[in-house]
Amino acid sequence: MLALPLACLPRLRAQTKRPPNVLLLMSDQHRRDAIGAMGNRVVRTPHLDRLAGSGVRFNSAYCSNPVCTPSRASLLTGLYTHHHGAWTNTVPWPREHRTLAHFFGAAGYQTALIGKMHFVDDQTHGFDYHLDFNDWYQFLGPKARLYAEELQYPNSGSGLPQIDDLWRDEGDPWTPEIVKDGREGSVAVGRVSRIPESDQFESFVSRESVRFLRQHGREAPFLLVSSFLKPHDPFMPVQRFADMFSPDVMKLPDTWGKVDLKTAPKEVAGSITNNRPTPEVIDPAQARKRIAYYYACLAQMDDALGRVTAALEELGLAGNTIVIYTSDHGEMLGEHGLWQKFQFYEGSCGVPLLMHVPGVTPANSVCEMPVSQVQVAATLAELCGFPIPQNLDGASFAPQLHRPSNVHPNTVYAEFATRAPGAKYMIREGNLKYTFRTHDAEELFDLASDPAEMNNLALQPAGKAQAERLKEHLFAWYRPPEL
Repeated sequence: MLALPLACLPRLRAQTKRPPNVLLLMSDQHRRDAIGAMGNRVVRTPHLDRLAGSGVRFNSAYCSNPVCTPSRASLLTGLYTHHHGAWTNTVPWPREHRTLAHFFGAAGYQTALIGKMHFVDDQTHGFDYHLDFNDWYQFLGPKARLYAEELQYPNSGSGLPQIDDLWRDEGDPWTPEIVKDGREGSVAVGRVSRIPESDQFESFVSRESVRFLRQHGREAPFLLVSSFLKPHDPFMPVQRFADMFSPDVMKLPDTWGKVDLKTAPKEVAGSITNNRPTPEVIDPAQARKRIAYYYACLAQMDDALGRVTAALEELGLAGNTIVIYTSDHGEMLGEHGLWQKFQFYEGSCGVPLLMHVPGVTPANSVCEMPVSQVQVAATLAELCGFPIPQNLDGASFAPQLHRPSNVHPNTVYAEFATRAPGAKYMIREGNLKYTFRTHDAEELFDLASDPAEMNNLALQPAGKAQAERLKEHLFAWYRPPEL
C-alpha cells in the first residue's frame, strides 16, 4: 500500500506519466557555510547557488557522524551509526541493512552510483550501475602515479587504496615509485595538481554521470548518486581554480588563537596545538595557504557538478527530477585552530543540504529547522510516492519542502568513535547543542547567542541544569555501553 503523498505531490506527477527521478549530488568535506548562497563572499559556487535559488536551503543540516564511512552509511540507510554498525572508515557496511538503492530498486527505479561512497569492501549495496575510484584508476592508466604522489601515503578516504584490505598483506605498492614532497605529516598543506583537468576525479564523475543520463535517463525512473571527492584532501586543484584564490588575502577565522586551552576538552586542545596530519598549519601563512587551496578545490567541484545539472536541462529531464546536494561532513578550516572533521562543532558536523523538487519547492527558500541526513531516505520515499521503509531512524521532512517556514521541534543526534576510548555523542535540541565525551569534558552551546561556539555553558553554574537535562535525553537515545 502506497504512503499517502503530500498535497503538493500531484502537481509533480501531473507533469509526467512516470515517477520523479532523483539526482543525489554529493561532495566530501564541504562545510555548510562555504556556499555563496549562504552569504560567503569568498567562495565561488555558482552552480550550487543556482540550485539553492531553485529550491530549499536547510541552514541547520547535520551529518550523523563527522567522518566518511559512518556518515555515508547513515545517509543511504536512514540509520544512525550504532544501528547500521559501520563504526569507522575501516568497517564494512553490514550487508543486511538495505539502502536507498534497494528501496528505489524495489519501486522499479534504475539505480546508479558514480563516484566515491567509501564502501570499504566489494559490496555495491543494491546499485545496478556502479563506477568508483578503481574505474577511475583504470581510466588513468600510468597517470595514476600522479595521484599516488599527491597522496604520498595510503589513504582510503581519498580512494588509494579504495578498499583498505587490498594493501594490508603486502603494503603500499607505490612506496618505491613516488617522489616525496617534504611534507611534515601525512597530508600536504596543498599545491596545484599535476593531473590534467580532464583526467581529474571530479571530471571523471561528471563525465560518467552525464553519460549515464544520456544512455539511460529516459529508459526508466532513475536514482543517480553522483559523488565527488573534492574538497576533501588532497587540497590540490588544477591551476585555473587555484588562480582564483590568493593565500595572501585569505582571512583566518575569528576564533583562530582564541580558544582557552586550559578549559577546552583535552582532545580539542591537543588537536589545536598539534595537527598531526598537517603540522605546518600552526603557522598562519601555511594556514592561509591551506584555506585558499580548500576554496579552489570547492570551486573545481562546483564546476564539475554544474556539468551534471546542465545535462538534466539539455536532455529534458529537469522538469521531473528531484535534485539534492549534500556532503558527508564538514571541514573545520582553522576555526578554533582546528582542521579536518571529527568534531561536533558546526564547521565539522554541519553539512550543506539543498533540495529542488519540481512543482513542490518554492524558489530561493530557507528552512531553519534542524534536520539530520538520516531523514533523507524517508523524505525521498515520501516524495516519490512509495512506502517509507520500516524501522528508519529518521522521519521525513518532506512537509518542509512544501512549506519551509513550517518548522517544528526536531531533535538531531550525532556520534563519533563509537566503541572506541574517545567515543563522543551530540544532541541538538532547539538552539542548544550538547556534546558528551566518554573520557573528556562536556560542552554546551547556545547557537542563537553564540554561533561561534566559544562560550561553553557546561562550565558555568547557570548551564549545569541544561547540560544535565540534555545528557539525559542523549542517553535515552543511546547510552554508551561502557557507562
